[in-house]
Amino acid sequence: EPFILRFRREARAAARLSHPNAVAVFDQGTWGDSLYLTMEYVEGEDLRDTLRRVGALSVGEALEIIKNVLDALAAAHRRDLIHRDIKPENVLRSTDGTPKLADFGLARAVSDATQASTGTVLGTVAYLAPELVTEGAATRASDVYAVGVMLFELLTGRQPFFGDIPINVAFQHVTSSVPPVSTIVPGIPREVDDLVAALT
Repeated sequence: EPFILRFRREARAAARLSHPNAVAVFDQGTWGDSLYLTMEYVEGEDLRDTLRRVGALSVGEALEIIKNVLDALAAAHRRDLIHRDIKPENVLRSTDGTPKLADFGLARAVSDATQASTGTVLGTVAYLAPELVTEGAATRASDVYAVGVMLFELLTGRQPFFGDIPINVAFQHVTSSVPPVSTIVPGIPREVDDLVAALT
């Protein structure tokens, strides 16, 4: 029951978010024993598919995508809606190339329920902000950090930290800084390194 209440509350909050770079949530409800969200259909692919297909993106294309994601996040944050699971899989690209941030209606409800029942933090470990790992509290800043990690990945074709098990990756977020993109991709402007550093 607590999960259902959170799910409905978050779905209603997501439905109030109207932004051209956020996947619209139209409705929520129950069907038998299942909860559902009715969301905008975005024909295209997600950023993970794009990265698999083309590898790293150009600086211009990556910055344009990140600009649109940050615009959608700013609109959500003004409504006290924190995403909690920013990653390439949650950025859809329509056939005309428009990026749309998805999964607002579920991330917080699932995260709250998981944290309450298991004491663990939900999120994709490759994008978890240090304070989310150490304190377990998602904030606007933890969303922005994840965007910075995603920008690093869009430009390099790989994540900044990796390890054999998820806890090793989480530990690196706490103890290390995201490396400058230019150490992996020569010729990246210093301003881009500075932007990734500011976001993370």
